[in-house]
Amino acid sequence: MLRAVVRGSRLCPALLRAPFSAAAASPIPAPNPRPDIAYNKIFINNEWHDAVSKKTFPSINPATGEVICQVAEGDKADVDKAVKAAKAAFQLGSPWRRMDASHRGKLLNRLADLIERDRAYLAALETLDNGKPYAISYLVDLDMVVKCLRYFAGWSDKFHGKTIPLDGDFFCYTRHEPVGVCGQIIPWNFPLLMQAWKLGPALATGNVVVMKVAEQTPLSALYVASLIKEAGFPPGVVNIIPGYGPTAGAAISSHMDIDKVAFTGSTEVGHLIQKAAAESNLKRVTLELGGKSPNIIMSDADMDWAVDQAHFALFFNQGQCCCAGSRTYVQEDIYNEFVERSVEKAKARVVGNPFDFKTEQGPQVDEEQFKKILGYISAGQREGAKLLCGGNAAADRGYFIQPTVFGDVQDNMTIAREEIFGPVMQILKFKTIEEVIERANDSKYGLAAAVFTKDLDKANFVSQSLRAGTVWINCYDVFGAQAPFGGYKASGNGRELGEYGLEAYVEVKNVTIKIPQKNS
Repeated sequence: MLRAVVRGSRLCPALLRAPFSAAAASPIPAPNPRPDIAYNKIFINNEWHDAVSKKTFPSINPATGEVICQVAEGDKADVDKAVKAAKAAFQLGSPWRRMDASHRGKLLNRLADLIERDRAYLAALETLDNGKPYAISYLVDLDMVVKCLRYFAGWSDKFHGKTIPLDGDFFCYTRHEPVGVCGQIIPWNFPLLMQAWKLGPALATGNVVVMKVAEQTPLSALYVASLIKEAGFPPGVVNIIPGYGPTAGAAISSHMDIDKVAFTGSTEVGHLIQKAAAESNLKRVTLELGGKSPNIIMSDADMDWAVDQAHFALFFNQGQCCCAGSRTYVQEDIYNEFVERSVEKAKARVVGNPFDFKTEQGPQVDEEQFKKILGYISAGQREGAKLLCGGNAAADRGYFIQPTVFGDVQDNMTIAREEIFGPVMQILKFKTIEEVIERANDSKYGLAAAVFTKDLDKANFVSQSLRAGTVWINCYDVFGAQAPFGGYKASGNGRELGEYGLEAYVEVKNVTIKIPQKNS
């Protein structure tokens, strides 16, 4: 779901080609591949707790398959405790409710400062627990986390109501009030960044949070919890629970005292969350779900750039991006050359130790994801797609998969319709612009899309025709805290980031006052 933001706000595929050269040009501290684990419990009311059940679960290093540590396993009882703390923090007259909006922004900026202070440690922790290359964690993920928090800090005292010229002797105005207790469930592919995407708008608008972090990657989010306390957020404003979806996640979705739930993850789980919200208290729901995003390469595109960007669109973050360009449509007269170059690029991709600056691709997040991806590769071969490179495990231990490219892919194949969430590129052939638009839109998903062409008329026509929440033209995975992100169709509802991202976290209250006389 994320752009490679390394130099300013521009995409930097050079980093993906050669992280070591970017590291040499940037002051990246040498990584500590064995960072100390300071926090592995549940964070409620600015305090650390064992699970009520006393249960724990292992957090696994995906590069080795070894246990990093045991983590407290939160469930319904822990969610209840967290909601109670959040409700107390949100009571009328509480320090959080009486705090100036500008001071909320100050606290968010302090949090960003603390994350920046501990950037190298957090990058190492993210790489250890998630498997993404350390250079990416440090230069991309942490950079975007800090920018996201600072962006929403600036909105804290600027997202406000209006005065309305109502007919008659009345004074009418609106207030933007916080929704209340917000349940937030974040995924494992970008743990720190998804935490920032959720916390930023919720806290800027004065809400309180109960967050469930992914069981695969709880460690960096729990460390940020300690920084939330250090930054000065009052007790109960942010509560963070590691645990499993069917227990802790389900408890948040169905809780009668949670006013809103925000979820990033699979479409299948999104269905369950929306159903639970409807069957409980009709809490607000925003969902950022799966995708099968079309990346359209027209015959007039800059070939070098299109190959480079299509590779990046699919393989970035080990292919574990909901908006990955996982259906690469190439116009027939350049198809063979494009496929040949894409295969060469995939074969040259460096897979290995994520703490090595030369590594471009680390392991998949866990064994379940590893086996799922290999299953999709087998399905592609069975259904007649042409395996051009890769297709197997890339190491004897850990969850590494070879960069894989399929050609001769047809729209009805499983690998062309289902979200693989791994380093598996599917390249399809098309003839006309009208044909490719119809095929691109023939999907239950609508998260993102892209088109590569030198013809501005074609670019505008395609971008207006595609049913997707984000369309990139001659680029891919360009993200910024200022620009909204979200999907059409089964890719979810609501938007994150930008001014639009604030809307789901406020209630608009109309206040009308009878006055003796109105004057313009």
